[in-house]
Amino acid sequence: MNVKKTNNIIDKVRQLQRKLYQSAKKSKSRRFHALYDKIYRKDILWRAWSQVKANKGSAGVDEQTIVDIETIGVEKVLEAIQKQVSEGKYNPPPVLRTEIPKENGKKRPLGIPTVKDRIIQTATKIVIEPIFEANFKECSYGFRPKRNQHQALDAIRRACNNKGMWVLDADISGYFDNINHSKLLLLVERHISDRRVIKLIRKWLEAGIMKDDAVIESKIGSPQGGVISPLLANIYLDYLDTVWEKYYKHLGILIRFADDFVVVCKNYKAVKHALNAVRLIMQKLELNLNKDKTKVIFLWDGKEGFDFLGYHNRKIKAKTINGRIYYVLKQWISKKSIKKISDKVKKTLSRKTLCVSTEEMIKTLNRKIVGWRNYYGLSPFDKLAKIDKYIRMRLVFWFNNKRQERKRKEFYNLVSFFNDTGLKYVAQNS
Repeated sequence: MNVKKTNNIIDKVRQLQRKLYQSAKKSKSRRFHALYDKIYRKDILWRAWSQVKANKGSAGVDEQTIVDIETIGVEKVLEAIQKQVSEGKYNPPPVLRTEIPKENGKKRPLGIPTVKDRIIQTATKIVIEPIFEANFKECSYGFRPKRNQHQALDAIRRACNNKGMWVLDADISGYFDNINHSKLLLLVERHISDRRVIKLIRKWLEAGIMKDDAVIESKIGSPQGGVISPLLANIYLDYLDTVWEKYYKHLGILIRFADDFVVVCKNYKAVKHALNAVRLIMQKLELNLNKDKTKVIFLWDGKEGFDFLGYHNRKIKAKTINGRIYYVLKQWISKKSIKKISDKVKKTLSRKTLCVSTEEMIKTLNRKIVGWRNYYGLSPFDKLAKIDKYIRMRLVFWFNNKRQERKRKEFYNLVSFFNDTGLKYVAQNS
């Protein structure tokens, strides 16, 4: 597809999204009834395909890849999808279950829909997301357009520095696995009355999971990995945001990123009431707080802190010009995040990669380093400098193994060589 045609499609899609957003914003109680036919509009499907292709991803249960779709012919595949969806004959296959290792040794289940399924999910998300965006609360930052982790961290910093001394650090047990389908669809129906769209979402929720060549029924939960799953997850927890804003905002400031959230309060009484209020709301949603991971943190003297979105948050002692001591919240990369980075560096610079050229390895490391710098750049220089030192140490070991040498006296010469070759730094002002 040529650039002009692509730009025309993007403009048309944005125009539709803007119109839906403005209509929803203008009337908070409005329910949209004519949306299904927009999902299989040709421009929407082309835009959906572009996004799916850009996100890459593996094949689902049908083993069909993005390359396979291009080989068959994108136009041909989209026409088949359009026909299937418009005639109401589309039935999503089960998602392919895979498991991603977590830092604690456990595994996170991930569901991979087929490429065709991802196209239809993306098309549906394009159409319905603006309607919910217009109604989502300010306290929600996760998986939303123009919102990110740094904004959530900034909200925490401002709340804690504005007399916020107590923090409820909440953790929901197995959130995605325990979403109640009926309650989720009721929340969707608050803004969408098009029965065909509701039926489509229900089909995805009940599609099942393919694991070890056996299909497992989905009576509860929303598989992580689906394009539309983050939006559905936000719709479900928007109930928490709404109830909090209506009845409990006097207790403290709620900051949520997907299923991770904290409540910043000014005193112990407020944080205890906040914990009880959150438990009550979770009961309504048929969810449970993880007793071991949900904590009440006292920030006053800097002895306690909490991790959120890969950062450690703690108040540290500071002085005014007049010598008055006060405590201010500081944020830096958490120990878990440092370990995660260390593990990735170790894996990248393993014996299995000794066949890779030094220049190519540095390029590979640089891509990772830039990503870490962009995300953890809010941290103090000294915290990130330790990561840079570790990367260079591991690279020296890797290089010496590659040459089958271990001359420690060459360490600084090698580091200088890597720097001259273009190895980047995580620490910002290096």
